[in-house]
Amino acid sequence: MIKVELQRVDDAFAFEAKDAANHIVQFDAAKEIGGNNSGVRPMQTLLMSLGSCSGIDIVSILQKQKQRIKSFNIIIEGEREQGKVPSLWKYIKVAFIFRGNIDVEKAKKACALSIDKYCSVAATLRAAGCIIEWEVEVNE
Repeated sequence: MIKVELQRVDDAFAFEAKDAANHIVQFDAAKEIGGNNSGVRPMQTLLMSLGSCSGIDIVSILQKQKQRIKSFNIIIEGEREQGKVPSLWKYIKVAFIFRGNIDVEKAKKACALSIDKYCSVAATLRAAGCIIEWEVEVNE
């Protein structure tokens, strides 16, 4: 079983989350609803988690294929349901941007394997009805 701990750190909505290895993430709400904007929003962390989960898969796959990654950026945009509580992610677009000596087809295949098969965050989002689209850009 995985355990994390959260502690409220102000008199509003700020929390500090800590995992078993003492890695820390700061959370807060927007000023418009009474927060202090001192950390990421919980729903933003889902997008960050999608990026890091798929990124780890993709780097692992491309390393096994002897692809040389100079840099790898992931840009994620999402749209949530409007007028619903809870307001789930309904659409997410992911751009995987590589620099290096990388075969474009291998990069596309690695991204497809991650998003469609290996990434647990992507599977969780899809199970909740979210559509995830992605694209790949490779620059020397």
